[in-house]
Amino acid sequence: MRLKRLALLLVVPLFALGVAACGSDDSDTVKIGVADASESYWNVFKEKASDEGIDVELVNFTDYNQPNPALAEGELQLNEFQHLLYLATYNAKNNQNLVPIGATAVYPLPLYSTKHASVDEIPQGGSVVIPNDPTNQARGLLVLQQAGLISLKNGGNAFSTLADIDEGASKVKVTAVDAGQTAQSLDSVDAAIVNNNYATSANLGADKVIAQDDPNSDIAKPYINAFVAQDKDKNNADYLKLTEIYHDPEVEAAAKKDLGDSGVFKTNPPTELQELTKELEAQVNTSGA
Repeated sequence: MRLKRLALLLVVPLFALGVAACGSDDSDTVKIGVADASESYWNVFKEKASDEGIDVELVNFTDYNQPNPALAEGELQLNEFQHLLYLATYNAKNNQNLVPIGATAVYPLPLYSTKHASVDEIPQGGSVVIPNDPTNQARGLLVLQQAGLISLKNGGNAFSTLADIDEGASKVKVTAVDAGQTAQSLDSVDAAIVNNNYATSANLGADKVIAQDDPNSDIAKPYINAFVAQDKDKNNADYLKLTEIYHDPEVEAAAKKDLGDSGVFKTNPPTELQELTKELEAQVNTSGA
């Protein structure tokens, strides 16, 4: 989301995460783990939640590996930072059963460049950086293949790694780094796959996007972002209400202002999200990744 195997990366030690341990039964405050707490749309979200009598506290993480263990340990009540495939991979590799309870949006995964106006300008043997977490790495590779920059053995899939690149048939060299470092790498490479929240914080505009995938396609469903809870809390009325509040017109408008217009908001039913996550978990277990 790899030079290292997915199984190794997702076995995350449950070290202290800097948030007070607090289960959902012990607090009136709903702690939500996010990766972009500084964005102002969350203030609109919190105000709307307060109007409904729900007190929300955001817990920010800069490492994608941390919010799921924090939720599994009861240090959070919800998190909202990941798509379904990332969640399914975490569950499968860590014997967990975290569940999506509400969709937020699908964001295309863009390829940015500060040196070239199109993929055609990238030279043979050029360098491209992608995120190194398993799901975003695979998705990034598919974006590069669609853009004609690499060729993946057997066509590639949602579990492709750097080892699946057919180097002899590819135009560029690909390096995987921590997702938080992709934007900073643009000064030294020809292009980089950058996740939406990191692109926003780095002030990367749409004018720097030279390729991306289609958020409206069926193959984008594994990349629907969602609010995630412990299985025992999947029917919690307050938590489900929060997923609805995210789609309040004022919250959506604020999110678009902060995160850009590229995202497509989704309201898939929780049962559909949960069924898809289970299907993806099965694919993870049989993929050999």
